[in-house]
Amino acid sequence: MINALSIDAPIGNGWRVDETVRAAAIAEHQIETLRDNTSLRTITDFAAELCAAPIALVSIVEASRQTFLSRTGLEPSETPRETSFCAYAMLGDDIMIVPDARLDPRFADNVLVTGEMGIRFYAGVPLVSDAGIPLGSLCIIDRTPRAGLTAFQRQGLKVLAADVLNRLSDSRTSAISRATIADSEGRFRTLADSMPQMVWSTLPDGFHDYYNARWYEFTGTKPGSTDGDGWNDIFHPEDQERAWGVWRHSLETGFPYQIEYRLRHRGGTYRWTLGRALPMTDAAGKITRWIGTCTDIHEQKLASEEREVIAQELSHRIKNIFAVISGLITFAARAHPEFKGIAEDLRHRVTALGRAHDFVRPHSARSRPEAEQTSLHGLLDALFLPYQSTTTSRLQVDGADVAIDDRSATPLALLFHELATNATKYGALSNDIGTVTVTSLIDGNDIVLVWQEQGGPEVIPPETTGFGAQLIDLSARRQLGGRVVHDWAPDGLKVVVEVSRAALSRG
Repeated sequence: MINALSIDAPIGNGWRVDETVRAAAIAEHQIETLRDNTSLRTITDFAAELCAAPIALVSIVEASRQTFLSRTGLEPSETPRETSFCAYAMLGDDIMIVPDARLDPRFADNVLVTGEMGIRFYAGVPLVSDAGIPLGSLCIIDRTPRAGLTAFQRQGLKVLAADVLNRLSDSRTSAISRATIADSEGRFRTLADSMPQMVWSTLPDGFHDYYNARWYEFTGTKPGSTDGDGWNDIFHPEDQERAWGVWRHSLETGFPYQIEYRLRHRGGTYRWTLGRALPMTDAAGKITRWIGTCTDIHEQKLASEEREVIAQELSHRIKNIFAVISGLITFAARAHPEFKGIAEDLRHRVTALGRAHDFVRPHSARSRPEAEQTSLHGLLDALFLPYQSTTTSRLQVDGADVAIDDRSATPLALLFHELATNATKYGALSNDIGTVTVTSLIDGNDIVLVWQEQGGPEVIPPETTGFGAQLIDLSARRQLGGRVVHDWAPDGLKVVVEVSRAALSRG
């Protein structure tokens, strides 16, 4: 037992504890016996689902390392202490939130941020023993920046962290362990019943044996009537076979379950629902249970369909405008043959603008351009074609070509289309001699894109931030997770955009 603490300096929630004392405390809680414990895996699985995060951990911070007693969505079982976020979180009085680790001076240069793991968002609840000794953290991690957690998610993580501490302190006898499990089951049911989503669980073979109160409230079914395979009967008839197929595939492979389907509401109507489930496994990797949720997405689904119709109609009208303008140019050229060359050049530019329009508007799976671009240079060449001179290339694309995908093509197109438009209005392309060079450089895991204007009128920095600048910021920072810097040099605007390679292509 621990009778005293060795103190060397105030820190965090009061004290920095000598590592010898902390090591003894950790040993007292029998950490090794709890590593990869199935009950702790239940907690991290549920924490990840609760916060819609890809990674959840129970981390114990030791003298030279942090050990993960349970981990969901992560392979390594430990990392060096010097890279530990939890070493900070465990010293606080409340949940530690890091919205974007790249912007936090404590973690900006951390290899877990700059390297392959790519941590961006972190939220950790301190795990502190009854003696007041910080042990580690229950945390969730995302590779995408976030604003924070909802009040419900914060409360849920605190409940789960208290459960972790109960398991650590009550693991010494089987009787207490059984009591802890029973208490955990009660906590789980209480938490599940308070969630806005429908929550369910199944045995390893997929037999449904639990639904929370929200399920019965939504469906209007009697308790127990949807156990086993009865759940499929309240799916829309057109979705039942598809849902069965996806669920069987998950049971056979262990892959996470995710599907959108129409679920019968207690009023008799069918509402679009998002169903998801994750398997819980034991130390040997064997599935012991599935935990799932159903989320009502009916309004979002209808709104998405309405937006798609509007977007398609708007795009159709814009394309018609380009076609009409092109036709008017051709018609005018017939009446004035002496302007045929100029008219032909102008018609080609209008046609190119119509093609570029397909890249700068949002797309669904049905509305993407037929000639989809898969490389950065290919996209930029298509975008810049309307701005090129008939005698020389005024927009030059240099450097390393990199792969892009449908996720990054639209923000990239918006960003460079805005820069090209501004250059045509005010910058290097507003006269007859100015040029623009776009250079792409590979810097480790990052891609650096440099927009450099030359030969235009003297650059005057803007006094206010307009919509165009906000659009560039939205595309670079928020959609691509990068950063953008403007250099308003008098002899030519320079814009540097830095994004991770992973943000441009999933491959």
